[in-house]
Amino acid sequence: MSCYETDTIAAIATPPGEGGVGIVRLSGPKVWEIADQIFKAVDLVPVSACGHGTFSYGKVVDESGAEIDTGLALVMRAPKSYTCEDVVEIQGHGGAVGMRRILRRVLEAGARMAEPGEFTKRAFLNGRIDLVQAEGIFDLIRARSDRAASAAMEQMEGKLSQEFDIIYEAFLEVAANLETTLDFVEDELPDDVFSGISNLLDETFLSLDKMLDTWDEGRLLREGARVVILGRPNAGKSTLLNVLLGFDRAIVSSTAGTTRDTLEEGYVLDGIPLRIIDTAGLRETDCEIEAEGVRRAERHAKEAHLALYLIDASQPLHKEDRLRLEKLDPSRSVVVLNKVDQGRVLNDVTGIEVSLIKDIGVEELKRAIADSLEKGVDLQAPPHAVISERHRHLLILSHHEAMQAREYLNKDIEENAVLAAEHLRSALESLGQVTGRIYHEELLDRIFSRFCIGK
Repeated sequence: MSCYETDTIAAIATPPGEGGVGIVRLSGPKVWEIADQIFKAVDLVPVSACGHGTFSYGKVVDESGAEIDTGLALVMRAPKSYTCEDVVEIQGHGGAVGMRRILRRVLEAGARMAEPGEFTKRAFLNGRIDLVQAEGIFDLIRARSDRAASAAMEQMEGKLSQEFDIIYEAFLEVAANLETTLDFVEDELPDDVFSGISNLLDETFLSLDKMLDTWDEGRLLREGARVVILGRPNAGKSTLLNVLLGFDRAIVSSTAGTTRDTLEEGYVLDGIPLRIIDTAGLRETDCEIEAEGVRRAERHAKEAHLALYLIDASQPLHKEDRLRLEKLDPSRSVVVLNKVDQGRVLNDVTGIEVSLIKDIGVEELKRAIADSLEKGVDLQAPPHAVISERHRHLLILSHHEAMQAREYLNKDIEENAVLAAEHLRSALESLGQVTGRIYHEELLDRIFSRFCIGK
């Protein structure tokens, strides 16, 4: 019997710091014994006697009966709770010290400290949710935009799981049909059996490819994009950062070399969470501090999803800008021609014309940034659940194995049916790991260890 079936776990379920309410959550077989020991209701009715979904008002007491805090005990009985186990939530006054005192009392009474994500892990192990839905909970907690949150909600509700199940069942039908042929003598099979299996397998590839196509959008919503602002001193890099953010984050000065280090801030554009990085002006310098800033700018440029390269369009093109422009990757960069309000004398460079001081061309620039990041992604469509890197990896493995099976079926079908069936089993195993039809402890640890303690 595994520990999750025998242990009662507890953890603080609210963020650290001051707040109106703090929650200590308990789940497991000893919930009623522990709750009755530490919580005394004003109406003298023990927590264990309360009905599902009811609150009890009272106080949390230590071993001597002294009061630790006053608050509520929320009762959730199995299997109607989040974990499908008996659950009690002690709701006290928010605050780090008060919550730690209640948690310490719960642990003294017989619970053990929950591991990261263990409540959600129990929800999975007890059949409340599958692994894709569990990851949707994680995505919702970490969501950095409304669109990301909406996509995570769809995933939590099982929309993405349903699509995976359809693909799994399709592959399962193909594999079952193929396995059935192995029990027959070759001459006993109708001529169209293997062609029907091949056609059904081809249809499953369409669904698989459609799922894989959502990965780019999923990557943007979950991970966001790193956008680095580059250019020579006084091109307007720090001004661009301030304009995008809507407040003065970076110091702006006409003195060249004001920005010596990188500045990073979060920003959401078209539902895409961005990490915008302002950098030191790119130029040769004898100043050791400024030179280090330039090196950091170049390092961020290599790591960024997108580079915004600013040029002062009111001046002739500097040789440093010309060299940099030649090295830019057009698929990962946007050229910004700033200070056009001062009169543009730079006519041999194509880019987005703006005046950051006069607020000219800023919306066009935002559109260009979004277009560059959204290549192959329709972020104007309604929010919908999208696959993660883990899902993509398993889908690619499944796709590879299924293609191997298809190649065997394209050859001498009768002779290679056993090999094709083996590859289809491997494809099903990879697909099964997506939702948790097939799982191992290492897989669960990898997923749930990313969760916070108390969820």
